[in-house]
Parts: sequence; C-alpha cells; structure tokens
Amino acid sequence: MQDRFPAMNARAIAKRIALGVILLGPQTLLASVPGSQAHEDPVSQIALPLVIILLVAKLGGELAVRVGQPAVLGELLGGVLVGNLSLLGFHSIDGWRTNPSLDLLAGLGVLILLFEVGLESTVGQMLKVGFSSLLVATLGVITPFLLGWGVGAWLLPGHSIYVHVFLGATLTATSVGITARVLNDLRQSQSAAARIILGAAVIDDVLGLVVLAVVSGMIAAANGGRSMTSVDILIMIAKAVGFLFGSLFLGVLWSRRLFNLASRLRAHGVLLATGLSFCFLLSWISGQIGLAPIVGAFAAGLILENVHYRDFTDRGEHGLEDLIHPISSFLVPVFFVVMGLRTDLRSFLQPGVFGLAIALTLAAILGKQACSLGVLGKGVDRLTVGLGMIPRGEVGLIFANVGLALSFGGKPIIDGSTFSAVVVMVMITTMATPPALKWSLARKHVLQGTGR
Repeated sequence: MQDRFPAMNARAIAKRIALGVILLGPQTLLASVPGSQAHEDPVSQIALPLVIILLVAKLGGELAVRVGQPAVLGELLGGVLVGNLSLLGFHSIDGWRTNPSLDLLAGLGVLILLFEVGLESTVGQMLKVGFSSLLVATLGVITPFLLGWGVGAWLLPGHSIYVHVFLGATLTATSVGITARVLNDLRQSQSAAARIILGAAVIDDVLGLVVLAVVSGMIAAANGGRSMTSVDILIMIAKAVGFLFGSLFLGVLWSRRLFNLASRLRAHGVLLATGLSFCFLLSWISGQIGLAPIVGAFAAGLILENVHYRDFTDRGEHGLEDLIHPISSFLVPVFFVVMGLRTDLRSFLQPGVFGLAIALTLAAILGKQACSLGVLGKGVDRLTVGLGMIPRGEVGLIFANVGLALSFGGKPIIDGSTFSAVVVMVMITTMATPPALKWSLARKHVLQGTGR
C-alpha cells in the first residue's frame, strides 16, 4: 500500500475515505429502490457494499499503519465510521449490519483468519514453549475471565448469568498476530520475554477456544430448557480438549500423506484447494460435535507445517501461507469492517454503556498483568510479558461475534450496546499495546545500562 500512496499524509487519507463514502452514499440509495436489478440478483446486492467495505478497509488500514497502529484497528474504525453515517442522514447502509450475504463473507473471513493464525504456529512450537509460557497463559485466561464475569455481574445486574459469563470469555484470549507484529517491529522477537509472550499467546488462544466452546454449549443447552450439570460441563470440556488434541494428533499423522497424495495432481492450485478443504473439513467436524467452527479452522492451521507440503514447494510452487494471503486480504477485512458496522455510537448515550466499556477495558488490562506471576527463571522482565499479553484484537471480536448469534430467554447474549462496549475494549487494548511495549523494553534497556 505504501508504494501506491507515497506522498499521501494521514489527513489526506482520512479526507479520501470520507469523500468516497459520501459520494457512494447516493448510489446505495439507488440500490434500495424497489424493483431494481439489485433486488433481483443477490450478487448485485453486495457488489456495491463490497466496493465501499474494501476501500474503507484498505485506506483505514493504511492510515492506522502510518500512525504506528496495526492495520486491523484502521479497518475496524473504518467500519465504525461507515456504520454510523446514519447520524449524518445516510440511512441506506443500515441494512448492511444484518445483510446475510455480508455476514456469510465475514464468517468465511473468520475461518481464514483463524486458519492463518494457526499456520503461523506449529504443534512443535507449542511443545517447546516450556512450563513458563503454559503458566503465563493459564493465569492470563483465568484472571480476565473472572474479572470480566465480575464486571458483567456488577454493571449488568438485570442480565442473565450467561451474559456475565460470556463477557468473561471475551477477555480470555490474546491476539498473537498483533503482539508478534509489534515485537518484530521493535526487533525483539527473539528475546526471552518475546518467546514467552508468543508461546503463551498461542496457548491462550487454545484455552480461550476451549472456554468459548464450553460457555457456548452451556448457553445453548440453557436456551433449550436444559440446565447443564457439572458432569455435562466436564463432558463439554473433554469434548473440546479431545477434539483439539485428537485432531492435532491424527492430523499430524495423516496430513502429510494427504498432501503427498495431492502432490501427484498437476493441475494449477491443488495445494491451495487441499489446504482450504482441510480447513473447512475440520471446521465442519467441529460444528457437528457442538463446537464453534473456528476451533476446527485454528486446529487445521496448527497441524499443517511446511514439511507436509514440501513436494509442492520443491517443484517451485508457493507455500500455503503465501497462497492463502490474497484470500485473507479480501475476506478478513470484510469481517473487521462488518464488526465496525455493527457498532452503534448512539448506544453510548444509553446509561451505563460507556462505563461498561471502560470497566471491561480495565479488566482486560489488569487481568493480563496477572500473567507476570507465571514467569519463571531470572532475567525476564515480567512487566513486558504482562503488557505483551494485553491486545485482544481480532480474537475479542470473534468471541463477541459468536455472542451475537447466541440467545437465552429470547434475548441475545451480546446485544448491540454490549457489543459496542466490547469493540471499544478491543480498540483500546489494541492501541495501547505498541507504545506500552516500546516503553517497557526501552525502560528495561535503561535499567540494564545502569546495572539495576
């Protein structure tokens, strides 16, 4: 992107985003006229929304990167901007928030995103991170979960206990992608603290997905009129853990044979088709046994390593991560912008919503500082580890999006106001991490230089 906008400053980019949205606004009005072609062709219904969504995502991401923030933050803020144009009188995009076609694309974007996150790690790396990373991750899941539950019980007393529990679940996982990017930018990815942070963040995601599976199962059962006993909860935990580790074991055992067989085909795109098929297959199996499909997508990414498709790369083809990237560049920003679209700024005028957002943010930050207690050994800066575990990024949004689809007693677990509060928490924790890590690492360097 930077080579395409070499002389464009942040203000110019912001102006172009606003101008593009305003100019395209009247077009969306035409698309909603009864009897128009847009109502006859399903593809036409989302063609223009995709134009705006992709432009907003890429320009917003560029703006965020130029001011030292992750691109995902710009994509999310761009969605918030477009989604609240109704405040300026543009109501033609209101239907985008619930458009089933956009929702489907966003859902596919989530699967691809979790698949990519899994591809960036391997089972071997998880086994090598050591007990310290495991302890850091465990504390980094339990403490935010309890704090989030407490915030929900305190500020949302009129909501069911399942809402409170789900709020705790949204605070559990860490965005490994954002943390890794910040550490790489600071050239600290090989430090002892960075290895603990990245290892713990991966384990965090696994534990967070288990928590999500259990909490979602409890809510679904309760909504069906059946309360889950402690035995049922243990069975759900065993099912989630069993699927993750069972799929990892069998996948590592059989995936190499699968890709070896696929390499005998000489048609173009076999590696990409095989990798995506593997991702979607595990996602389907995950859904069939009552878990979120994202659990299967993440497991598929963890299983697949470069050695599994070496037959393809040895003959000059690109690796699976390179092949997936163009697809994720299209679908993943759709997910983030759609999440932004669903953030209604007017909800903050309701009593307690802004306070909920601030309380969730504090719980998210303080909860991850408990991670520092899990750092073992000498020479590792515990404050840096705690700060590196703060960002929720895409993971927090994925959890909140799952909550939008769950209901209890005829009411959604995550309603519009609560979702907006979670989005604010995600944005603040994402924005706070880069400068906080930079300050902490610089502080550690100064302390080492003074011999303290």
